[in-house]
Amino acid sequence: MENRNVIRFAFAVGGFTMLSRVLGMVRDVLTARLFGTSLAMSAFVVAFRIPNLFRALFGEGALSSAFIPVFMESRRTEGEAAAWRLARRVVTLVGAFLLGVVALGIVGLSAGLRWPDLGEKAAAVLPLARIMLPYVFFICMAALAMAVLNSYRLFSVSAFTPALLNVTWILSVWFVLPVVRGGTSAQIQALAWTVFAAGAVQLAYQIPSLWRVGWRPGLDSDWRDPRVKQVFLLMGPSALGLAVNQVNVMVNSLIALKWVGDWAPSALFYAERLIYLPQGILATALGTVLLPVLSDFAAQKKHDEMRGAIHHGLRTLLFVMTPAAVGLFVLAGPVVQMLFEQGSFDPKSTWLTARALSFYAPGLMVFCLAKVFVPAFYALQDTRTPVKIGLCAVSLNFTLNVVSALTLPEYWKHAGLAFSTVVSEGFNGLMLALFLRRRLGPFGLRGILAGLARALGAAAAMAAAAWFAEREITTWLYVYLPHKAAQIVGVPLAIALGAGVYFGLARLFRFPELGFVFDALQARKKKKVAAPAP
Repeated sequence: MENRNVIRFAFAVGGFTMLSRVLGMVRDVLTARLFGTSLAMSAFVVAFRIPNLFRALFGEGALSSAFIPVFMESRRTEGEAAAWRLARRVVTLVGAFLLGVVALGIVGLSAGLRWPDLGEKAAAVLPLARIMLPYVFFICMAALAMAVLNSYRLFSVSAFTPALLNVTWILSVWFVLPVVRGGTSAQIQALAWTVFAAGAVQLAYQIPSLWRVGWRPGLDSDWRDPRVKQVFLLMGPSALGLAVNQVNVMVNSLIALKWVGDWAPSALFYAERLIYLPQGILATALGTVLLPVLSDFAAQKKHDEMRGAIHHGLRTLLFVMTPAAVGLFVLAGPVVQMLFEQGSFDPKSTWLTARALSFYAPGLMVFCLAKVFVPAFYALQDTRTPVKIGLCAVSLNFTLNVVSALTLPEYWKHAGLAFSTVVSEGFNGLMLALFLRRRLGPFGLRGILAGLARALGAAAAMAAAAWFAEREITTWLYVYLPHKAAQIVGVPLAIALGAGVYFGLARLFRFPELGFVFDALQARKKKKVAAPAP
């Protein structure tokens, strides 16, 4: 029953996460139309990585993962008042630290801008980074608020919060940027100010829900509280555990800008955004839901239930992510062309982005592994193992990046950077699985691999059908519709046909994982029916 509830909660969160991803795709399409793969866009991408990295390290990654198990244990053993006292102390200390980081960062970036012979690329990145750096404070505070709400299993509010960045961004691109004078440079700076504003919006949105569950404003800097020390001791080594992917893409962007080309960070960014779209359906949502659930099991020493939740989650994730990975690999070119090719995003930008996407696509089957395994380690309050493995994965990624940048042909270098991320993330996931198995015992590897084999077989048939359908449908539509309209109609039809083949085969051959999904959806529907009217 609890496993079904985990998947049901994950689908509920996944709905909001998917909404955020769709809005994010709209924002990226609009942004691509304005900036394409120009140096201005690449500079923005690199600058935007900095607050995103801090968010992963100190917000959604380390802080949330360290805070939730301790907060839930405090609620269970000491009561609500003690738990809120802990939260207030953590918020006070983290907020003061982040304000210090932002202040020092702005001073450092301002000094860097005065450096002689700064170079065109650095001169483009540093002003944008200085504008967006305060976003670090807002988004990390918002992530801590999300952790509190998730511990009360109010997943929907926190799941919708990231969408507010995209909403703010879209409104800016539609209404603000068109009236900004000064060309591309001024417009990209206005977009950076938009990110700053969106952070404040994301934090403010959660305050009413926090108030309803018991939060009251106040400052308390008592760092001597043993629970506070426990949070920060867990947080320290976990800073890299959940953030391996963000660290890797940050390294990718820096190497791409320095050694590959002005266009490379932008091409990688757009490809990553397409990868994040299907990943948001279930992988991110399941990771969000699993941490408090596994923390609850760990607090009660229910290791059998932990193994069951991990097994169930992995099989469901791989069932969904495998066709997404194969489909994006096969249809990379048509998908990128349909979504982005317009305005400043020219055919060369399409070609470069599609190549990166093809090499990123297999990663969908391995990026999701950490979303399951890392929360299990943190639920056990073991943050050292993920960070040790994460450091090895980052080192592997950096080594492969350097080799790709120095040895591959010019327009294959960025694809090599993308595939380096896939290899290092796969290493990270497999090593996490091995060490977790030593802690908890077997969690049904044979069933997981059997499910993956079935998914790959069905996905191969799906890919053949989708590839053939895309070629035939769009070719036929070109006769009757404008080029872009034919793509907008033809590519989704091919994707829908491929999805029909995949799920039809899953139904025909009775894949158990399809039953997991149906059970979760039916449980969610029954809960809605049984809920009293407001």
